[in-house]
Amino acid sequence: MSRKRRSYEAGHSPKFLVVIDDSPECDRALHFAGRRALRTGAAVIMLRVIEMHDRNQQWLGVADIMRAEAHEEANAALDRAAARASSITGAIPERVIREGDKAEEILSLIEEDEDIAVLILAAGTGAEGPGPLVASLAKTAGTFPIPVAIVPGHLSDEDLDSMS
Repeated sequence: MSRKRRSYEAGHSPKFLVVIDDSPECDRALHFAGRRALRTGAAVIMLRVIEMHDRNQQWLGVADIMRAEAHEEANAALDRAAARASSITGAIPERVIREGDKAEEILSLIEEDEDIAVLILAAGTGAEGPGPLVASLAKTAGTFPIPVAIVPGHLSDEDLDSMS
């Protein structure tokens, strides 16, 4: 059972969660979240999930090096995304790095932070569909603990500005 959302209670502030990955549409979700946050007085929280595929490395040193490189890459991606979000909102977004399955880590963060009000994703524009994250979350949308906004990946900054 999910924790009660407290985003709009006294002493709390709503947060818009954006998953930062390497997809081209990620910027669309970040732009929309930034504009909505600016207009509503909310904050942006960015999540980067490191999916360690080779968890059973034979040598501990190799696994440690891979983990360190993954965290370095995650911080670099969050630096770029934070600069983009700050240019939109004028505020520095919150940053979170997690290791594990992306869908599980999204749900875990939402459960832990009762101020997260909306998860904002962007759909891919390719023929292969909306993207793996949107597709996987769509299967559980009916039981998701917060609203999920899916931004069409083809919209321009101007389009997003006019509707956010």
